[in-house]
Amino acid sequence: MATNLDIKIKRANKVYHAGEVLSGVVVVSAKDAVQHQGLSLTVEGTVNLQLSAKSVGVFEAFYNSVKPIQTLSSTMEMVKPGRFPGGKTEIPFEVPLLGKGSRVLHETYHGVFVNIQYTLRCDLRKSLLAKDLTKTCEFIIHSTPQKGRLTPSPVDFTITPETLQNVKERALLPKFLIRGRLDSTSCALTQPLTGELVVESSEAAVRSVELQLVRVETCGCAEGYARDATEIQNIQIADGDVCRGLPVPIHMTFPRLFTCPTLETTNFKVEFEVNVVVLLHGDHVITENFPLKLCRV
Repeated sequence: MATNLDIKIKRANKVYHAGEVLSGVVVVSAKDAVQHQGLSLTVEGTVNLQLSAKSVGVFEAFYNSVKPIQTLSSTMEMVKPGRFPGGKTEIPFEVPLLGKGSRVLHETYHGVFVNIQYTLRCDLRKSLLAKDLTKTCEFIIHSTPQKGRLTPSPVDFTITPETLQNVKERALLPKFLIRGRLDSTSCALTQPLTGELVVESSEAAVRSVELQLVRVETCGCAEGYARDATEIQNIQIADGDVCRGLPVPIHMTFPRLFTCPTLETTNFKVEFEVNVVVLLHGDHVITENFPLKLCRV
């Protein structure tokens, strides 16, 4: 049996807050005794920024501003060189989650051009001829919840051919009237986005009504910035020619890890929007955009 290395975090959901102590055990399993040159544990938090293809080469200054930002970094020697007995050995650890210098531990977020990730890495160093063993495990940081209740910010909207922007040939559009309401554009990450939409009238038949959640990631510095919007998820809330005057409920949950509290720093921003998309027969696509403010409460 080969030597196996594993990391077990005490909390099953692996969720922690800045300032808490991350605890668990490193497990070394082997049939026979294992000679080693030491066992170390490294905790890292990194913000990785990436430029989209359209931005590369536009601003020289970008190449300095998009270097990875290390927010958390510490290494501890858990076991000095020696020998592990055959069987299973568990070595407990505790690591305080404190930002490096004045760095803030932003919430874990897996984006396209901005990626905030926290990892534990365990290294078992072997003798010269044997291969070192490494095990990596991700844990999740949640930002500190806001105090008090979140104040709702409802939005009522009306969509007609006249209200649409960036339309070249407005006269060719079929007549329609769509009303709706978002219960709040200030949203708690743990609560769904809710509201309703009513197709009051439409000359063309409706094919589909969809909700599109979009991330808007900005990377850059004082010399310039790159702003890119990408889709996170698309949910169909109505299929086919919906009944006129019938309220269609809007309900969208925010996916874990792919969303985080709205974030703005010196080098990057992470913002969110929702598009209400109505597809009509004749390849007409009607889109209404609403900026969202996400927070953890």
